[in-house]
Amino acid sequence: MDAKNKYVNSSHISEAKFREIIKYFSEDLNATQISNLTKISRPTINKYLKAIRIRIAEYCTLDSPFSETKEMIEDYFSDRNIRGRGGRTSVEKSILFGLVKRGDRVYTEVIPDTKRAMMQAVIRDKAGIDTLTHSAEWRRYHGLVDMRHNRYFRVPHEGDESGEKHNRIDRLESFWSYAKYRLAKFRGIEKEKFNLHLKECEYRFNHRGENLYKLLLKIFRKNPINLS
Repeated sequence: MDAKNKYVNSSHISEAKFREIIKYFSEDLNATQISNLTKISRPTINKYLKAIRIRIAEYCTLDSPFSETKEMIEDYFSDRNIRGRGGRTSVEKSILFGLVKRGDRVYTEVIPDTKRAMMQAVIRDKAGIDTLTHSAEWRRYHGLVDMRHNRYFRVPHEGDESGEKHNRIDRLESFWSYAKYRLAKFRGIEKEKFNLHLKECEYRFNHRGENLYKLLLKIFRKNPINLS
């Protein structure tokens, strides 16, 4: 079999087979389904899917930070979504932080806690100083004023329906709902892999309605994946 593959470094499968994997991945099929359809072993499929998700996560990171208006909110994923080592459910919940460029792209990050210093560090890294930042009514965000976010202001989480639409944070909450629903189908994700799956959700959400198959092939053609 001709294993020449411009999308994968040192690939052991042909380019045609890899395109099959990307096609089914784009359709959001799981590893077992992709293995059955491609006639490639599940361990091999899992290896390719991990490499694909790593490249997607790298792409999402390069696509951030945003330079325009953002919303921000923190959220928790249930410990039912995350498995600890040995298959046991983690006793701690992952804390997630999100930024959204209004009407456009979402950026997500898993953070260890929601203490003020941690939140400020993430915001400072991802948001420009002159960025107009919106948030829920939460005291941990108050320090943004001291960070020279001169145009920062707060909006109530349960905002006045008659208020200006650009003061709403519904879009990011919509993403969290989408991510929680999608990740639930895995019935638990290993903790060390959780960020990769979260970034995959971010990528799918940001490019919903687009041809993911073509978009992913373009990314992998420019920057081939590496198999670990």
